[in-house]
Amino acid sequence: MSIVFRYLTRQVMVSMLAVSGVLLMVFMSGRFIKYLADAAAGKISGDVLFLIMAYRFPGFLELILPLGFFIGILLAYGRMYLESEMTVLYACGVSDRQVLAQTLIGSLLVMLVVGFMSLYLSPWGMKQVEGIFNEQRNATEFELLAPGRFQTLSSGGRVTYTEALSDDKRKLFGVFIAEFNRGQPGLTVITADVGSQLVDENTGSRFLVLEGGSRYQGAPGRLDYQVTTFDAYGLKVEGGDARERRDEEALSTLELLESDDPKDRALLHWRLSLPLIVPIVTLLAVRLSRVNPRQGRFFHLLPAMLVYILYLGLLIVARDALEDGKVPEWIGMLWVHALFLALALWLQFGPDWLYRRRMIREGQAHA
Repeated sequence: MSIVFRYLTRQVMVSMLAVSGVLLMVFMSGRFIKYLADAAAGKISGDVLFLIMAYRFPGFLELILPLGFFIGILLAYGRMYLESEMTVLYACGVSDRQVLAQTLIGSLLVMLVVGFMSLYLSPWGMKQVEGIFNEQRNATEFELLAPGRFQTLSSGGRVTYTEALSDDKRKLFGVFIAEFNRGQPGLTVITADVGSQLVDENTGSRFLVLEGGSRYQGAPGRLDYQVTTFDAYGLKVEGGDARERRDEEALSTLELLESDDPKDRALLHWRLSLPLIVPIVTLLAVRLSRVNPRQGRFFHLLPAMLVYILYLGLLIVARDALEDGKVPEWIGMLWVHALFLALALWLQFGPDWLYRRRMIREGQAHA
């Protein structure tokens, strides 16, 4: 019997890992493209992209694992019903309740992993991401430059291009700068062979010192350009936004427990809800995976996915209602879990109960 149960667990886990891997690749690719666009626009440095994605990994996984486990059960058990493996197991003395119990035991491991990520690892990762973004906001505009690319900096008022950068990003080669003149028409274009950063020790201000270049100032379409050649030219470098921004997702679970802010309390309930999803969707999936061989392998996936989407959607609605104070905190999101737990128990045991009731009534009628 233990061989049978190990086989069931292995089938579910293999399907879960395959589905979770595909979903993880899709979600992380979309987020990576967004960060890549920010790096191309000069908002963040390209050097931190993979570090950000690594810290965001637990946050993706805590949402994907319950869905992956849900679909894994549907695919694994659906295939076994389609190929009559479940029929053989039932004929050999394995009951449907034993299959359910073994699946619930496997779901406990997934539940613990999701709980660890939701309550500890994901907030810690978001905290690191928050620190990286704050460092990027505090960086000067030339520390975010990428060679060989035009980048809009200084709140859109300056376009900068450099052919090459030194390893420490303090020296620029082949510099082109186009800057709009504030308060007057026209623009200023500066070209230089070399540029380096200089810090004023008294004021702390930073300057870009350009060497061997020219400065053109005027309005497009007019001939009264001012052309200046220089051996050295100083240009003040704007610093980043020194204000640190707080992300509520980066708050630790302990901070949420101590907070009285409704948004923080709603986030706490959300984090507690993620691991609770796993055993409930397990009850749903075991029942919904039963498929008639004539219906096809994927016939049961559509209604099952609609149930899961409805479950997740109601949790989001409950979180918003908790933030707005429309639902008492002692209820929180428990009403959503209770609703779908009742549905899962009914799907699992309701038909058998109705069948027994009908048999009892028929027996009494013939007595």
